[in-house]
Amino acid sequence: MSSLPVVALLAIFAAAAAAIWVAGVHLSDQTDVLSTRLHLGSALGGLILLALATNLPEIAIVVSASVSGHVEVAVGNILGGIAIQTVVLCVLDAFGTTGDRPLTYQAASLVLLLEGVLVVAILAVVIAGTQLSGDLIAFRLTPVAALIPVIWLAGLFLLQRAGRSLPWHESGEAPDSQKHPRGHSRKRKEQDATTRGISTAKSTTIFGTAALVTLVAGVVLERSGDAIAGQIGLSGVLFGATVLAAATSLPEVSTGLTSVRNGDYKLAVSDIFGGNAFLPVLFLPATLLTGEAVLPQAQSTDIYLTALAALLTLVFVTGLLFRPRRRVAGMGVDSLVVLLLYVVGVAGLFAV
Repeated sequence: MSSLPVVALLAIFAAAAAAIWVAGVHLSDQTDVLSTRLHLGSALGGLILLALATNLPEIAIVVSASVSGHVEVAVGNILGGIAIQTVVLCVLDAFGTTGDRPLTYQAASLVLLLEGVLVVAILAVVIAGTQLSGDLIAFRLTPVAALIPVIWLAGLFLLQRAGRSLPWHESGEAPDSQKHPRGHSRKRKEQDATTRGISTAKSTTIFGTAALVTLVAGVVLERSGDAIAGQIGLSGVLFGATVLAAATSLPEVSTGLTSVRNGDYKLAVSDIFGGNAFLPVLFLPATLLTGEAVLPQAQSTDIYLTALAALLTLVFVTGLLFRPRRRVAGMGVDSLVVLLLYVVGVAGLFAV
């Protein structure tokens, strides 16, 4: 694609982003329908399946970038994606919530606090992994690339247990939070699908088609994006961490707004935290595909973005704990702080 003019590349990139938006929304909807009908939502295997399905654009980009030798794009997309998907919560807070109570006030629960802690823990391991020697690899595997999935799976197991019961008052649920239980919007989607006569077989077909479109569009997005970055003189790291990460976050914006407008605030926050905890797991396939220690190749901007993502996550964890009621500029105080930190952080990328 590098021989195409910038205008054509931009058109291809926009078309691929639109395809990911549409396919991603359908993929998310059918994932909710199937997980409800097959009773996968609360099972550990179901949580793993949901994580894989909802992060297909990122999976496609990481695989494509790794195969084509653009490791820096894969690393930038993973770590930049975590930061920008955290900012998606600001969008949900500003444009999804109604009334005088912001998102974290209505979504507050100990389980969500644990999900945020899991994200920060995995990011700490990522930063540690960037400091290891690149020669520390055997059988196309590095210690940190193998450790991150183990921590993620252990975290999912603990979250599954926490979701069933916690030795706290009201099972860790904050008073005066959302009225209906977490995940009720997924059941509503399944009921709507049943009303429209969508069978499990049809839902599976839609899921498979959307997954295929998402994978193909993700590859096109990565290839066209890399060509655009090369022609406009933008490094692959910056492009992957900003524009490419923003494009792959579009489905999260749409599905998150749907959850928030349906009053399922906890599910919206959980989906973002869950996706962010999963993204570093993609360093494992990146390492296996390239046969190289990927994390030690991380540039200073990648480490910078990892620290930024951890900071943004901790701000929202603090918001879930203290539950600020005040809204400023149409969003909660914590969302405003995250937005400002992200803007300053991205500006700081050019000084790294």
